Amino acid sequence: MRKLSVLFILLSVGVVGAIAQSTQLRTAVAGQKYKIKGVIVQKEAESTFIVRDSVGIDTRIVIAPRADIKHNSFWGGGDRYPVSALVRGLNMEIEGVGDSSGSVNVTKVRFDKSNLQTAQSIDSRVSPAEERLSAAEENAQRVSGQIDELMAISNAARGGAKAAQDSADAAIEGVNATNRRISDLDDYVLQSATTVNFRVNSAVLSPEGKAALDQVAAKAMTLKGYVIEVTGFASSEGNAQQNKVLSERRAKAVKDYLIQTHNVPLRRFVESYGFGVLQPVADNRTAAGREQNRRVEVKLMVSRGINQNVEVRPASDDN
Repeated sequence: MRKLSVLFILLSVGVVGAIAQSTQLRTAVAGQKYKIKGVIVQKEAESTFIVRDSVGIDTRIVIAPRADIKHNSFWGGGDRYPVSALVRGLNMEIEGVGDSSGSVNVTKVRFDKSNLQTAQSIDSRVSPAEERLSAAEENAQRVSGQIDELMAISNAARGGAKAAQDSADAAIEGVNATNRRISDLDDYVLQSATTVNFRVNSAVLSPEGKAALDQVAAKAMTLKGYVIEVTGFASSEGNAQQNKVLSERRAKAVKDYLIQTHNVPLRRFVESYGFGVLQPVADNRTAAGREQNRRVEVKLMVSRGINQNVEVRPASDDN
């Protein structure tokens, strides 16, 4: 039944309507009312967005200065939001009218509050420059969409039911792939792990420690969508509370070195933490074990959503 329904939709669209849409970007008719459900896939300006609907058609929308922007509420009403709250990955329903430029001038926006919080969380973890696909990749996707569309039109005109169904399945898979990529933006995987050791009761980096951090920074500069996790530890000598503070000082020393020496942006760091004497990696009863426990672990991770072919490497590669 699903295959027959998809085929019926393809045939009912009509050859004339399909030819009029030469790309995946919808050209809105001036003065015509639109009601669209979709996800924000690109932000072009403060109030201009590209929204993709469930069948993969993009629409450029412009949020009007006094647009009614609210989240859906069981009791009606709902809080109002500024246009700056709308971010990529937000699923929403909009209402507006086509303008002379082919965009939709939006006067009403509705969305789920929980979906907004999820989308904003993703947006805050990824650099704005890395939230959108490159221009070359966008062009390639549009060309691919044009080819699929022309194939669907030709097959429908010839009565090729099987070919039309294959094109419909490919279009659905394209939408699913886009949704998976948006979901993967906040999925970080380990790329490398480095350990920096310290002297007794010291939070001063050694030359060897600095050299190891230089390698971390150099590797990070080759990646897109990376974050750095810095965690401090201490051996069992001395007071437990003092060791907790000492482990935090060691983590801060590592973070300061990467920022001040290599200009690593603050947004690239997740919150650092000092565990003190907890989570030892060696026996604190021996001098060699205590030396290993006086450490900071530095983990370099990358976003799976931006790095589609990311390689997960063992932690031992950089120890």
